[in-house]
Amino acid sequence: MTDDTRAALAAIPMLANYDGPLERLGGLTNMVYRAGNVCVRIPGKGTEEYINRANEAVAAREAAKAGVSPDVLYVDPATGVMVTRFVAGAQTMSPEAFKTRPGSPARAGQAFRKLHASGASFPLRFELFAMIDDYLKVLSTKDVALPPGYHDVVREADAVRMALAAHPIRLAACHCDPLCENFLDAGDRMWIVDWEYSGMNDPLWDLGDLSVEGRFDAVQDEELMRAYFGGEARSAERARVVIYKAMCDLLWTLWGLIQLANDNPVDDFRAYADGRFTRCKALMGTQEFSRHLAAVRAG
Repeated sequence: MTDDTRAALAAIPMLANYDGPLERLGGLTNMVYRAGNVCVRIPGKGTEEYINRANEAVAAREAAKAGVSPDVLYVDPATGVMVTRFVAGAQTMSPEAFKTRPGSPARAGQAFRKLHASGASFPLRFELFAMIDDYLKVLSTKDVALPPGYHDVVREADAVRMALAAHPIRLAACHCDPLCENFLDAGDRMWIVDWEYSGMNDPLWDLGDLSVEGRFDAVQDEELMRAYFGGEARSAERARVVIYKAMCDLLWTLWGLIQLANDNPVDDFRAYADGRFTRCKALMGTQEFSRHLAAVRAG
């Protein structure tokens, strides 16, 4: 643990005199620690460029009220340091855990359904294409190259934007960044953490993005959607989930490049970004994608 980390912990009133053990937990961009029965999140370098911490604080509290996220015990709006209740006995999820823990895709679907139906209101709207523009602006100030053909695919995605806009569905409070590690499986229910990218959004984004992050197969997708919809999904609903699989890769490609530019050491973000973009192009080039795009257009 660095001196900066110790200073951040000492500045938290409820932990000022804490002298117990600190356990480093996961996190791609932030430092996360368990301190007794609480979890402490210290934002990582450069995250202030693209994270609205005030929005995150409201969303985390609203999600806790909705019963899908641990209680927020402390937030410093200036630094983004946050303390939440530690969920004891829960498994931090991964693509492998979603495959091996029976019923886990269904529990994730139920958690999404509970969040989306809660009536919670988050301050920001998650605007996919506006975020792509914003991330491109951030990257224009960095010495990092986009994958070849990225702008061409963004232009191709204009057809997606128009199809989605032709039949908008009611926005809901969404997580918007359902990385597997943001799910904690208690066995009887799934908890969701980390509300950095949250906003009012098309709720089916959350399902499509989780499917990609978890590398779900067709059986897992079906389990996720049946739990979410309470039965069979309509063709237009299925289509939106697939469309968002491609779109989340298009967006998070840029996020990976920002991590690369910020010298984030936790992963090979060049490979991460290039892999995301390759997967996006591959899906958008399939006949299946064209069929789903037509289904979205038809509503």
